[in-house]
Parts: sequence; structure tokens; C-alpha cells
Amino acid sequence: MRKWTFILLLGCLNLVHASLANANLVIEITQGREDAVPIAVVPFQATGGQPSEDIAAIVAADLHRSGQFRPLPTADLLSRPSRGEDVIWRDFRVMNTDYVVLGRVNRQADGLFKVEYELHDVARGARLLAASYTPEASQLRDVAHSISDRVFEQLTGIQGAFSTKILYVTVDHDASYPFQLQYADADGHRTQTILRSREPIMSPSWSPDGSQVAYVSFEGDGLPKIYVHELASSQRRVVSSERGINGAPAWSPDGTRLALTLSRDGNPQIYTLDLQSGQLTRQTNSRAIDTEPRWLPDGQSLIFTSSRSGGPQIYRLDLRDGSVRRLTFEGNYNARPDITPDGRHLVFVHRSSGRFQIGVQDLKRGTFDVVTGTNMDESPSVAPNGTMIIYGTQEGGTGVLEAVSIDGRVKVNLPSKEGEVREPAWSPFL
Repeated sequence: MRKWTFILLLGCLNLVHASLANANLVIEITQGREDAVPIAVVPFQATGGQPSEDIAAIVAADLHRSGQFRPLPTADLLSRPSRGEDVIWRDFRVMNTDYVVLGRVNRQADGLFKVEYELHDVARGARLLAASYTPEASQLRDVAHSISDRVFEQLTGIQGAFSTKILYVTVDHDASYPFQLQYADADGHRTQTILRSREPIMSPSWSPDGSQVAYVSFEGDGLPKIYVHELASSQRRVVSSERGINGAPAWSPDGTRLALTLSRDGNPQIYTLDLQSGQLTRQTNSRAIDTEPRWLPDGQSLIFTSSRSGGPQIYRLDLRDGSVRRLTFEGNYNARPDITPDGRHLVFVHRSSGRFQIGVQDLKRGTFDVVTGTNMDESPSVAPNGTMIIYGTQEGGTGVLEAVSIDGRVKVNLPSKEGEVREPAWSPFL
């Protein structure tokens, strides 16, 4: 009951009283697919000066972190070609490598770089991809992630998500501003701080185009208010400061509305807010506690957590006719829902034998699986390509971020800055 109460209060108590241990993480695959595809990413040939980023190393790390690929260690390479015509195919076939990525980085007279890469099928000796970029030095990491995205899509048929961002909250009570809202590349690099505050920040949510975020902040008078924050300009505004709870903002697929939880009329209920007109519409009318709304891809439905069956379960609300249907029946605690972009898989926190873990329910087949093995998992957020879930958990009494594949076969630890790390949100494709 206590855990459910914390969630209904938007995680405030859990966040405020989080431990103060550091949360420096090292990227590591803690569980991978046995059938991961062997691939070689050859160090890119550099001319005109050494680039500030090792593009091949970033690509290899991206592909490795996906769990779908097993990059050949650089030290094991028998040759290091930079062009397709220079490839000695037996050097890669003898290492049982299925694919090879190679390329070149040339610093030009104008200070820009020309980056070229190729993807080859080793068995057939055939080129599958080739492209070039002309970035500034500050964009080399973006180019590397873009290459990873294209290679991943070419070989899996699924759009890569390596160029996306992760939004999260850190807490360090030894700092002048203990609460920080930050975002970073999907691999944890290039962290940027959006907001520093002496009061709690929670429930961050990305706009569909990635240009804005919404979140709850207790700054000022210590009461919860919902802000919309534009990343490029750092301009922000309060969009909801009703009496009582203002929480759990979630953007509609078209970016025109927020779904949110308000207790202005008594029990926490689900509302929608038109961001242009400011019009507020109550969407649920129950005697229960309704909270944690998320939009379905159709833009006409919401999923949310409700106590209307006696304990937290997840329901679907059709905004067109107001009908509500229960979705979860496995166990007596299911909360904090998210949904895959295709609307097929429902992701949520599931309690079993006193352990809070991430569950995945296939809404088409009706199957359910627990995909994590940790004990205090929370705040799952699905990658925009639907392959991975990022979530908060506890490791040695410290809040950390981890990721797991939608089928539970791949598990990854993610890096973060110092402080207790909570409430991750994966960005849309940018």
C-alpha cells in the first residue's frame, strides 16, 4: 500500500528521501543475445589531423549496447581497410564476422570534416551501404550515431534510436541545488542540465518533436506545478497550477495537448489540457484515484493507473465516448504504464512476491512477461523504435538507470552523472 501511495503522490516522497550515494555508471552489457550478429567496425582512417571523436569506437559501442550485435575487438582485426576495394575478405571470414563497417575522416581546409563510411556483407563480399557527411567538429558524435542508426536499420529492418536523447532527474542533497533535470545522448554522453532547483522535480515528458519538455516542479511556494520548457531558448511557462496535485504530464501525439493528473475536484483524476487555448477537460469521473496517463499512438485514447478495482491496475480510456476498459489482471499491483510506438506492448511496473519489476504485456496476443530481475524498478520509458525500455532501479542502495529489451533478452547498465538518478524518459526520434 505504501508504494502505491508514493506513486499516486507522483513519486514525491520517494524522490525527496532518495539516498545520496553517487551514481557513476559504466556502460556494460549485463545480458546479451546468444545469437548476436558478429560485426567488425574498423577504425576510420584519419587524414588532415586527428578528429576529436573516435567515430568507429562510438559506432561499435552503439551496436554493442543494442545487444543485437557482437563487435569484433579492435585488437583482433587482421587488417584495417578504409575502402571497400581494400578489404581482404578472408581476414574477416576467418574471424567468423558477418559484416564490416569501415570509413575515412578527412579534416578539410575550411575546418569541416568529410566523413565517409561503408557497410559490407562479408559472406557475399558486397557493399550494402555507403554515405558521406560534412560535419563540424562538434557534430562528429552526431555523425557516429547516425551511422549506427543506418547500419542498425539496414541489418535489422528496425529504425535505429542511437541519435535519440534520454531525459532524467538527479538528486544530490550535498549540492546547492539538489534537484536537477538533465538530458544526454542515448549512450549517456554530452549531458546537459535543463533546470537546477532546491525543490523536487519529477515526471519529465518529451514533446513529440523533441523541442520541449513538460515536468512537475515544486519551486517557489513548495506546491506542485506543471511547466512546459522550450529547450532551444530555455523559456518556460506554468501551464497548470490548480489546487492540490498537478502531476504526470504526458504530451499528445500531435503535441497540442497534455494529459495530466489533477485533484482540484477531490480525488486525483485524469484531465486533458489544450496548450493553445488553455482549456481544461476532465476525462475520468470515478470515486477512485486515477493517475499516470499516457497517450496511445492513435491520439484518441489514454492508458492510466487507477485504484477503481481496489488496487492499482491499468485501464484504457476512449476519449471519443468516455468508455473505460481494464487491461491488466496479472497480480494485484500494476502501475506506471507506457506503451510501445506501435501500440502493441504495454509496459509497466508489476509487483510480485514483494518485488517491483518491469512487466510487458502483448495487447494483441494477451501474453505477459516480467523482463527485469531487480527488486525496486520504476518509471519505465520505451525507446521510440520500441526495442528497449529504460527504467530507474536500485543498485547498492543507489538510484541508477538501466535498460532492457522488450523481450527481456538484453540488459544494459547506463551511465549518469553523480547523484540519485530517477524518472528517465526516452526522447522521440529527433
